[in-house]
Amino acid sequence: MSGQLERCEREWHELEGEFQELQETHRIYKQKLEELTALQTQCSASIHKQKSRLKDLKRTLQRYKHHASQEEAELIQQMGTNVKERQNIFFDMEAYLPKKNGLYLNLVLGNVNVTLLSNQAKFAYKDEYEKFKLYLTIILLLGAVACRFVLHYRVTDEVFNFLLVWYYCTLTIRESILISNGSRIKGWWVSHHYVSTFLSGVMLTWPNGLIYQKFRDQFLAFSIFQSCVQFLQYYYQRGCLYRLRALGERNHLDLTKDSSPGCGEVSHSSSLSCSVAISGSSTMPSHCLNSPAMRNAENGRCLCWRSPSSSSSLATS
Repeated sequence: MSGQLERCEREWHELEGEFQELQETHRIYKQKLEELTALQTQCSASIHKQKSRLKDLKRTLQRYKHHASQEEAELIQQMGTNVKERQNIFFDMEAYLPKKNGLYLNLVLGNVNVTLLSNQAKFAYKDEYEKFKLYLTIILLLGAVACRFVLHYRVTDEVFNFLLVWYYCTLTIRESILISNGSRIKGWWVSHHYVSTFLSGVMLTWPNGLIYQKFRDQFLAFSIFQSCVQFLQYYYQRGCLYRLRALGERNHLDLTKDSSPGCGEVSHSSSLSCSVAISGSSTMPSHCLNSPAMRNAENGRCLCWRSPSSSSSLATS
């Protein structure tokens, strides 16, 4: 037998031994996985039972509170505080247990378990979410600048608006997954992304015309402003969250927001300006709608028409 064949035979025997070890390891893994599934089911059932009993206890304390003495009222208040703390503990426990998806995730992903089991995996997903927002903010900023000052075409506007729709849709999905993994995202934060998705869809399907051209520059100007604010706030609030997490005052799944109080006030003012601009456009006289400018816009010419009253306004997406 040649030396080359002997080496192949030895390597095969080594692989055979490693394969036997791998099979045993995989068997143990499957056994532990079944044990883990059983423990998850047991914990979920126990938490559900505890929450139900705490709810009944809280309801009983509320009824008894009206005719309790001062000493009993203090005891009831202390028990109420303990119940709230226990509910927060249950919330943290459920972040590591499989749970049913909400209506939105069921419609988008189906009945798929999206719970991440380790803190490392949860933080990695949250960090990827933050990077996704940052990268798309930069792309949207460049796109808004290009559409506002260089590319005066309807097709480029549609590409930009489609990117906005996709961006906000993706944000809502990722935020729903973060909530399933224990992130305490405020309801208004997610809701405003749903609204942004709808409004971006309105911009995408808005027919080309005089009213659209009147609103276009305002919309793109505010998109530039909003992207700049989001870019600056990302780095500012990322540092703030890092310090607060180091002090134990924030959860590792807390998010950066797109605006601070000062910038948020300007953003809300711009949103109000957008509403006023649209309201003014909707009441435009009929003779303006039949003007040559309107007919030219309908023929596909991108006229950057803008009234004096709207030249200094900003609009929101």
